[in-house]
Amino acid sequence: MSRQRKTVVSVVGARPQFIKLAPLAPVLDQRFRHRIIHSGQHYDYELSQAFFGQLRIPAPDIKLKVGSGSHGRQTGQILERSETALIKMKPDMVLVYGDTNTTLAAALAAAKLHLPVGHVEAGLRSFRVDMPEEINRTLTDHLSALLFYPTAAARDNLRREGITRGLTASGDLMYELLASVRPSLPEYAAVLNHFGLEKEKYILVTMHRVENADDPDRLRLFIDIARSIKEPILFLAHPRTIGNLRRHKLLGKLRAVPNLILGRPQPYFETLALAGHARAIMTDSGGLQKEACFLGRPCLTLRPETEWVETVTSGANTLVDLSPAKIHRALRRPPQRRARLSAAVGGRLPSRLITAAIERYLRR
Repeated sequence: MSRQRKTVVSVVGARPQFIKLAPLAPVLDQRFRHRIIHSGQHYDYELSQAFFGQLRIPAPDIKLKVGSGSHGRQTGQILERSETALIKMKPDMVLVYGDTNTTLAAALAAAKLHLPVGHVEAGLRSFRVDMPEEINRTLTDHLSALLFYPTAAARDNLRREGITRGLTASGDLMYELLASVRPSLPEYAAVLNHFGLEKEKYILVTMHRVENADDPDRLRLFIDIARSIKEPILFLAHPRTIGNLRRHKLLGKLRAVPNLILGRPQPYFETLALAGHARAIMTDSGGLQKEACFLGRPCLTLRPETEWVETVTSGANTLVDLSPAKIHRALRRPPQRRARLSAAVGGRLPSRLITAAIERYLRR
């Protein structure tokens, strides 16, 4: 009689997590009973269902349907509901991804049930304890039995915090996915026509971080900066950012910026097509910083720091915060384009490295 396969549960809930899950899920399916819990942290079609459809991610086995809310409310609800789901599913390991409220809540639920946690994208640090993402990823690392770190800097961060066991150099799942789909991106270039854009003649902007999107003074500053830029700007605005602009009576002022095109978040392939043809990208998203680097597009990060320090040291990314002087200087002399990268570590793809490390752990 064949030995029953171990059960591994992935808990996801936000756009960046779906992207990380996409290349890993089919490999996990080959070796384990792989199940998916969707917290519902992102629930808009463009930020959730579109990714499952485009990236052919298996439908979630359980949907927690948490939705939006304050950090405490959202984290608490995911903790409570994921605990119930994990008790029912009885997994041998729980995988969490990145640094969202879903990440921390699911890791905490698993740890309290004495289930081993694997953290994909462990060890990243921005060294800003006032950032919700920094709190989430740091605490998750200290709850995890397996830590899949993407960079040498992430490994060093873990070691400095006394975490030396369960470490695996995994590489970057986001780049594995991008590298695999890159040949098909020209098929999605028509999205430029939808927004009336020409290749290399616009700036792509996203901005959703709490420190930017929840602060009316910074929203006003962003509008002033957009007005000062003379070339077309495509601003793909997160629903929460739009809600805050409306609440502070700033949405009309943003829409009045003559060179700005206001759009909704786009599915994965369309976002990559827009990023790949932009003259430059302005963002506070960690994922888009990396994608800009992978695509060879100059990136201006609308934060004073980044957890992806390699994008800065390589010259592909400039930290500009919301400084008009730094932004205009970077747009006049955009950062150099980064050399071609490889998704593999030692000749093996991240999805294979992560799966192999889980197998070794569960055989113990």
